[in-house]
Amino acid sequence: MRITPLIEAKAELTDGTTPAGSIVLSTRIRLARNLTGAPFPGWAKEAQRRDILSKSLEVIEALPIMEGGSRLTMDELSPLEKQILHERHLISRELMSSRQSCGVYVSGDQSCAIMVNEEDHLRIQMLRSGLKLKQIFNGINGLDDSLELNLDYAFSPQYGYLTACPTNVGTGMRASAMLHLPGLVLSNHMEKVIRMVNQVGLAVRGLFGEGSDATGSVFQISNQQTLGESEKDILGRLQNILQAVITQEDNARKKLMEEAGAKIRDKIGRACGILQNAHLLSSEEALNLLSLMRFAVDVGMLPEGERARVDRLFIEVQPGHLQYAAGSTIEPNERDPWRARLLREQFDDLPPLNFDGSYNKSE
Repeated sequence: MRITPLIEAKAELTDGTTPAGSIVLSTRIRLARNLTGAPFPGWAKEAQRRDILSKSLEVIEALPIMEGGSRLTMDELSPLEKQILHERHLISRELMSSRQSCGVYVSGDQSCAIMVNEEDHLRIQMLRSGLKLKQIFNGINGLDDSLELNLDYAFSPQYGYLTACPTNVGTGMRASAMLHLPGLVLSNHMEKVIRMVNQVGLAVRGLFGEGSDATGSVFQISNQQTLGESEKDILGRLQNILQAVITQEDNARKKLMEEAGAKIRDKIGRACGILQNAHLLSSEEALNLLSLMRFAVDVGMLPEGERARVDRLFIEVQPGHLQYAAGSTIEPNERDPWRARLLREQFDDLPPLNFDGSYNKSE
């Protein structure tokens, strides 16, 4: 498999080297950039797309951050390989479905991925565990400057960076955070939070972005407006909203444990029992059960050290990773037994649940 070295390499988002926080799983910033003198990818001829791909990958490969990374073109990858990259949030659904002169360069630690000839000529992203908006912006801003030294960006003094979709014109920046919000989901307050976030011009989406479901109580919050605001303003507004949502999630968790503690302990106990004994599990059910096990860590029913295991399994139970682990293509109707077996094996040595939350007290 062409992407085997990438899958087996150490990466903080997949092997728990940098555990995510209790609520914020990861932070991502993405920049949309285009080159002058060439049509947007959707309008470009094949020869123009090939030229953009070749020129861009050559410049990207020379970046210090990409040393030891993976240079991949979509026409050389199987559907399974593309699916795995998407499950790791390294490529978009749009790039998955495209074959003509497009590709991605992924850094060795998978914290940086640059897609070429997706909707725009370049989609530059940095992705890290936890809430790190400022740190990521500093990194991606420097990376963007390095690219611009060798690539002539399409830029308007009046409108900013020019992009294929008008909603990205301006800064061309989308900043987002992935949050685990079981407290708000279980207390039926998530709709109120979504309305609050939407009212200030931010978007709430599911695990895999636009059009995806919020399975496993995982939600992505990002800016929608890129024109008329500076990067600093966008990041400041997003940071403030994220802090407000984090506070509401903290409060929801405390209230749940105070007023419905027995119900939560029962849910977690049942989830543990199913994961250790089930023989058929769909992706959606598995993610919802793993969400409860992650919540168990948060409330001290499991040791903090188990968080990395659960976070890794959020990725490994996805269809692409499941088939990679099996070493063969598994038809959709055959995946549920494989997923259940994987989870039984993974949770076979799980420490006993402490329903009094004493793991938190002993750490």
